Amino acid sequence: MLAFVVVVFATACFTLLAPWQFTRHEERASTNDAITSSFEAAPIPIQSADPATQWRRVTLSGAYLPEAEAVARLRTVQGAAAFEVLTPFRLATGEVVLVDRGFVRPVEGVRVPDFAPAPTGPVDLVARVRADERDPQGRQAFTEEGRKHVYAVDSRTVGEAAGLSMRPGYAQLEEGSPGVLGALPLPQLDAGPYLSYALQWIAFGAMALLGLVYFTWREIKPGGMLRTDAPKRRSVAEILADDDAQATHPRVAPSGE
Repeated sequence: MLAFVVVVFATACFTLLAPWQFTRHEERASTNDAITSSFEAAPIPIQSADPATQWRRVTLSGAYLPEAEAVARLRTVQGAAAFEVLTPFRLATGEVVLVDRGFVRPVEGVRVPDFAPAPTGPVDLVARVRADERDPQGRQAFTEEGRKHVYAVDSRTVGEAAGLSMRPGYAQLEEGSPGVLGALPLPQLDAGPYLSYALQWIAFGAMALLGLVYFTWREIKPGGMLRTDAPKRRSVAEILADDDAQATHPRVAPSGE
């Protein structure tokens, strides 16, 4: 039974846990590369950007649609609770893009504070392309105190609540763009601990297998428990029972001894 548990643990280390950490390491490296490249590249019109591309700097020309605005709840920014303000934006081409205007801090711990409305009329924005988030529970938008609330920054959810067809993904405003509130910080450009964690899981799996091999080898040596020709080892209970029997019925030496 113990051998089975060890093998299962080692298999999980090699096939699940270590690959999971390697994948997270690769995702972090890709994010870092994309952000680093974006600093050097000039922004392009959002119509020319791949909606699935992360962090590419883009420009948007058009007007906000404040009547379709929503707030994303249960957010954390720089270690503190926040709401993110999501305002659809109609491009000059007629296409609608979801714009994340940044974050605001809750008041009284849970309520959305008053914040500056989006500017009216034509404006030019600079933002970063982001992929839509997904709420694992699939919760829909709802209205509270006159504001639409959503649980993920998702163009489809906001679009359904507002009755709008939107471009997939969203645009995260940069500092200085018209309508920006608290500009969302970029992720830290570090590799993170994921590669180290992956190597640790591999080491744990290897140590478990080596330990199993060592103890199995030790037990099949002469005198080991797994030797079929080895005398059976007596349990502590058997030894104590023999001692009690000797004390109760002492052995009588044969005559002549």
